[in-house]
Amino acid sequence: MTQHRLPQDAMPATRVARPFTARPFTGRHMAAILITFFGVVIIVNVVMARLALSTFGGVVVENSYVASQNFNRWLGEARSEKALGFAGSIARDDTGALAVVLNDAQGHAIAGAAVTALAEHPLGLRDDLALSLNETAPGHYRAALPGGRWRIKLKVVRHGATWRMMGDVG
Repeated sequence: MTQHRLPQDAMPATRVARPFTARPFTGRHMAAILITFFGVVIIVNVVMARLALSTFGGVVVENSYVASQNFNRWLGEARSEKALGFAGSIARDDTGALAVVLNDAQGHAIAGAAVTALAEHPLGLRDDLALSLNETAPGHYRAALPGGRWRIKLKVVRHGATWRMMGDVG
């Protein structure tokens, strides 16, 4: 077997590898990394805290001790209200007013009831509104309500019995 050799000047030039010299990791690099990391954490925390404070006031009950003292009474009231079997729907009518339809356990209209409501803005941005609903037809009650989204706490009193319900209108 014959080997063919290229002349020396026809050989491809080989590259001589230069040693890689990395820049040294200094205190300035570490300071930049720490400042960037904690800066991002602080910015995210500030943004999240501002969003949380602007959407929820944080108050569920004014005094939790007093609320705990009334808890068993509230449970008894809830059981008696459930036993009534009342049902209702809360919506806006064609004019934008609050419209409530009430039925008893047999599905008959609840007529002649005293119906009141407390309209609360879900984010607490507006003052609460106390509403007294007027009966427009048997079992149909209506009251004027400003535009926007509201949480309605409805109270129905009929023949000495009280029934409550809550719903949202938008």
